[in-house]
Amino acid sequence: MTAPQHVVIQVKVKPNARTRLLQEVTPGVWLAHLKSPPVDGKANAELLALVARHWGCQRSAVHLKSGGTGRVKWVHIAL
Repeated sequence: MTAPQHVVIQVKVKPNARTRLLQEVTPGVWLAHLKSPPVDGKANAELLALVARHWGCQRSAVHLKSGGTGRVKWVHIAL
């Protein structure tokens, strides 16, 4: 059996946090503490970089599937 080629996770975002942190709350649901403010896509860019670093993949392999302007986002990760 082979590993899946992609993963889609739900991420609840908390911008303007003191530290960067990505933790799994329940299976498939993650909580991201981001230092960036939710202005001009800065928090989204930081989130995608944090997810890529956590999964050990390239930043270009991580995309927002939905939720670009909300606090709950769906992130697609190509493995």
